[in-house]
Amino acid sequence: MSFENLNLHPLILKAIVDSGYTEPTPIQEQAIPELLAGHDIMASAQTGTGKTAAFMLPALHRLATPSKVHSRGPRVLVLTPTRELALQVSEAAAKYGKHLPRVKVVSILGGMPYPLQNKLLSQPVDILVATPGRLIDHIQRGRIDFSRLEMMVLDEADRMLDMGFIDDVERIASATPATRQTLLFSATLDSAIDKVAARLLKTPKRIQIAAQQARLDNIEQRLHYVDDLSHKNRLLDHLLRDMALKQAIVFTATKRDADTLADNLSAQGHEAAALHGDMSQRDRTRTLTKLRHGGLRVLVATDVAARGIDVAGITHVINFDLPKFAEDYVHRIGRTGRAGAAGIAVSFASGKDGVNLKKIERFTGQQIASHVVPGLEPRFKPRPGAGGASRGTPNVAHKRSRTWSNDTSGRNANSANGNRDNSRGRSFDSDNRGNSFRGSSNPSPYARTK
Repeated sequence: MSFENLNLHPLILKAIVDSGYTEPTPIQEQAIPELLAGHDIMASAQTGTGKTAAFMLPALHRLATPSKVHSRGPRVLVLTPTRELALQVSEAAAKYGKHLPRVKVVSILGGMPYPLQNKLLSQPVDILVATPGRLIDHIQRGRIDFSRLEMMVLDEADRMLDMGFIDDVERIASATPATRQTLLFSATLDSAIDKVAARLLKTPKRIQIAAQQARLDNIEQRLHYVDDLSHKNRLLDHLLRDMALKQAIVFTATKRDADTLADNLSAQGHEAAALHGDMSQRDRTRTLTKLRHGGLRVLVATDVAARGIDVAGITHVINFDLPKFAEDYVHRIGRTGRAGAAGIAVSFASGKDGVNLKKIERFTGQQIASHVVPGLEPRFKPRPGAGGASRGTPNVAHKRSRTWSNDTSGRNANSANGNRDNSRGRSFDSDNRGNSFRGSSNPSPYARTK
C-alpha cells in the first residue's frame, strides 16, 4: 500500500514525499483509515514504528477543512509525558503540515517561561502539544479555550500512567468537548490502560502492532558483568575509547549520577553532557541540539531521554545502570539502530540483577550474550540461569583490540533508592556505592588498576 491509497489531503501527501517516505508502516496503514473515518482508537505501537505520523497525518487532514467554530483555541490537542517527546511531536506536525496554509503549532511545556507561553496562547492555535502538568496550570488560569477542539491524542499513555499523570489527563479531558475524537497510543495495552480507555474513549477501535523481536533485529545486544562501581567505570572508559563509537547514550538510574558521571567523563577528555528532568528546558534543548549537530559524543541520561530522542548518529547505547522495568530497556536501546541502521546496546549487570535480566529477556524474546574484556574480567561467577550467565564460555578477544566485540561482563547492582526522575512515578534504583563518584578513595575512578 502507498500513502496515496490512504486518501490524505494532496498537500499532506506532498509533504510526505518531501520527507522521503513511500509506504506507510503497519501502524499507519491500520490507524489512518480508522481516524479519517472518525473513530476513536486505542493502539499499541512501540517507539520507532511511525506512530507520530499515524495520528498527526489524520489530524492535519482534518485541519485542511476550516473549523465552523470561531475561537482562538486549538482544534487538536496532543498530550505527551515528557518535554522531549512534545518537541518531537511539534516538529513532526510542522514537517507534515508545511504545505497547508496557516497551521499554527504551539508547545506548552514545563520549564518554558510563562510570559512566552501566555503570548503563544493569546494567538490562534491549531495544534497544541503539551505536557499534562503545565497544561493544567493554564487551564486553571483560564488561558485556553477548548470550544473548537476536535481531536485529543494521548501519546505514550502507559508512560503517563506510570508517572502519575492520568488524573491530570482526566481533568484535561473533562474540560474538552464530549464530541471530540480521542486517540490513545501506548507501548502495551494492559488492564490499566483498558480502564483509562473506558473512561475517555467512545467505542474505540483496537489496533495492536506486536513486533518487539523484529524491532531489535538490527541492534546487537551485549552484557557485561561487573563487580563494583570501580570495575564499571573502567569498563565504561574502555568502551567509550572505541573508535567505532560515533555517539552514545549512557543511561544511569538517578539524576545525581547522570550529572556526576558526565562531569567525570568530561574530565577524562570525553565530549560528554548530562540530560535529566531537573534541567531547565533551555539547557535540555541546548544539549539535544548539540547532540544532533555532532558536537556531543556521549550523552549521560536518565530514562527521561528514553523516549522522544531521535538522533540518527547514535551508534551505541550503554546501560550503566540496568532499568527496573523491561519496557524501559526496549525504549532505551531503541535510541540506536534508527531508520534501519545497525546499533549496539551494552548493559552492565551484577549477580543481583539476575531477576531483571530474566524479565528483559522474556519481554524481548531474546537472550543477551555476555562478553569479557581481557584484563577487565569480573571476579564473581554468575549463577547459572541468571540472565546471560548460562550461555557457555564468554566471548573473550585479544586485549589490544578495542573493538566492541572484545567487550566484557560484570557489574555490582547492590541497589538503594536514588533520585527519582520525571520519567517514572516510582524511584529507580542506583548502585549502593560505598565507592561513590565523589569522595572515592581512588583519585580517578577511571584509572586502571594493576
